[in-house]
Amino acid sequence: MTPAPRTRILIIKLSSFGDVIHALPTLEALREAYPRAVITWLVEEAFAPLLLGHPALDRVWAVPRLRLRAGATRELAILLGAVRRLRREVFDLVVDLQGLLKSAFWTALARSSRKVGYDGTRELSYLPLTERLPPYDPEAHAVRRYLEVARHLGATPGEPRFRLGHLVQEPRGLGEKGGPLVVLHPGARWPSKHWPVEHWAALAAALGHEGFRVALTGSDADRGLTQAIASRVVDEVLDLAGRTDLGELAWVLQRARLMVSVDTGPMHLAAALGTPVVALFGPTAPWRTGPFGPGHEVVRLGLPCSPCLKRRCPEPRCLAELPVARVLLGVRKLLSPLPGT
Repeated sequence: MTPAPRTRILIIKLSSFGDVIHALPTLEALREAYPRAVITWLVEEAFAPLLLGHPALDRVWAVPRLRLRAGATRELAILLGAVRRLRREVFDLVVDLQGLLKSAFWTALARSSRKVGYDGTRELSYLPLTERLPPYDPEAHAVRRYLEVARHLGATPGEPRFRLGHLVQEPRGLGEKGGPLVVLHPGARWPSKHWPVEHWAALAAALGHEGFRVALTGSDADRGLTQAIASRVVDEVLDLAGRTDLGELAWVLQRARLMVSVDTGPMHLAAALGTPVVALFGPTAPWRTGPFGPGHEVVRLGLPCSPCLKRRCPEPRCLAELPVARVLLGVRKLLSPLPGT
């Protein structure tokens, strides 16, 4: 007897770091609802390492970011190759979790009679869909929003599940000497999300005096920022900016007692790994994109202009005026009892 063909599902969630993590419980819900399915995830190259090796996925297709420039022949060749690979297959179900023009491009190209996503999304990205859910609640957390799509497709999601064991990789030469580890992540792509350097330094100094080992994390681009913070602290601070790849960062975050971070991708990675997070919020809304799950603390001033969702602000008071004492209150709440007490 010939076995029934396996359902072929394509998830389109291209970016960003935190959004890909937020979509992982939806992947798990779909895997549970379609245990024999072949599930493929279309993602931008920069975020593919988050997914490679995930036990609920059969394939990860990395595609270039859609930002072609004049004379960019290499980028065009890579893009056309990705298009040809996509067009070679037929899917039973395409799920657009992005809801932007760039995901609509791939949704339109995918060969399927069933293309599912939310109606009323930005940039007319709902037009390629054959099956539209009612517009989502913009105030709902991204994790819950994505899970509603899985529920529409017959899944019965339980408690959102994040499996990231495939990602964790122990770094060489880091060791675990010293007191319990607290990670500070000061960098963000939006200038409006930055907390002052002197505040980070004061926080690091306070944590060091209380017996914690403090590590600063970030990308190569953040090294100037982390060096400026470390130079203002008398006690030793472990500066890991640019020194860890994604798997090694996950290892560090998994072993930390706590992370203090602005609203950025590594903050969501820490929360998904089960590490308590003190999240500093200003221009963005924590009820939409804050650290997901219990055991976290959001610290914000709650000014009338916040959240403004602006990348740049002429008067970024929402974080510039957030005092160190308020952040330390959140830290102490999650770290109680302190070392040696």
